Amino acid sequence: MLTRREFIRTTALFALVPHAFAHRRAEIWVNDVHSQLNRTRVRELVIPRTGDELVEIVRSASRKTLPISVSGCRHSMGGQQFAQDSICIDTRSLNRVTAFDRERGLIEAEAGIQWPELIRSYLNAQGDSAKQWGIAQKQTGADTFTLGGSLSSNVHGRGLTMKPLISNIDGFTLIDAEGKRIRCRRDENQELFRIAIGGYGLFGLIERVTLQLVPRQKLRRVVEIIRAQDLAKRFEERIANNFLYGDFQFSIDEKSADFLRIGVFSCYQPFASDEPVEAEKKLRNDDWLDLLRLGYTDRGKAFARYASYYLSTNGQTYWSDTNQLSAYLPDYARKLREQIGGEESSLVITEIYVPRPALAEFLIQAAELLRSNGTLVIYGTVRLIEKDNESFLPWAKE
Repeated sequence: MLTRREFIRTTALFALVPHAFAHRRAEIWVNDVHSQLNRTRVRELVIPRTGDELVEIVRSASRKTLPISVSGCRHSMGGQQFAQDSICIDTRSLNRVTAFDRERGLIEAEAGIQWPELIRSYLNAQGDSAKQWGIAQKQTGADTFTLGGSLSSNVHGRGLTMKPLISNIDGFTLIDAEGKRIRCRRDENQELFRIAIGGYGLFGLIERVTLQLVPRQKLRRVVEIIRAQDLAKRFEERIANNFLYGDFQFSIDEKSADFLRIGVFSCYQPFASDEPVEAEKKLRNDDWLDLLRLGYTDRGKAFARYASYYLSTNGQTYWSDTNQLSAYLPDYARKLREQIGGEESSLVITEIYVPRPALAEFLIQAAELLRSNGTLVIYGTVRLIEKDNESFLPWAKE
């Protein structure tokens, strides 16, 4: 096995493969989609169409000692998907499902596939069969993330008793700095398995990923408005009653005494009847855009409207996998500026990990700090995560 020092050395390189598509201009600039805070000039932007092209790009670049950066849908806000004067590899054309074991629920796909494509692929393959598989979790709030980027960030969803995504990964194929393919599983190249998941692309390029799917289930949404001081107890009650998913979306109105202290508590419980799955009420993209507009202009009204909508969906039924898909507006900031004016601004997302017993007090102090700094909260949610005891760089440490 390669040593870590041998593996992570910065020998990433490039020479254009004949069939890979490349942008060649005097200057090529890339940036992340939302914050727009990571504008970076790269030497070349390359779009491999196959895994073999990806390997050849790396091998050729290795001989020229040129740096490589890897990006998917460019949602990471830390800038790790770009490097100045690098060969920037865009993986989004590596988007095929390459294997589906319907007996064991294992699906292999290229790293550039996005979650909706992956879900459509296995649903089409299963048709109306009685035994159905689906994903356990994905990031929520947006769908256009690549599978490789999700692995590299070790993402999480709304599971009430789930660990991060590493718990759903059976294995993956990594391309190292020499262009060598390395298969990584818990019992094969275990060290690379542990460091590449959640390694933000620092330890090689992900070519393919094998996910362990779980049985698809019918879920019923249960919604209520609760206070943050009761949240930890209510989560425990939902878990005891076998709810699978859920979160708490708190009030964003800083002018209200209930700022961060009350919220929409929505959870999802499996049911086994023959009742059809029908989500009758669903927000359209225009509805989401209007809520975002209110998030900037009238946060009290935004929360009231959002809470009213969610309460109206109490009792609706969903599938456990497709329920995790959501509306997504990558250009919402531009549209809002056209509607309400104002200077160009950035959306910044942050996650803070709080022990459950300390949550209520944390939200009280956070509300005071946010008010005093004049920080606008457009959206916020509380979710649960179990301890990650597998990855080398865990963010879920408790």
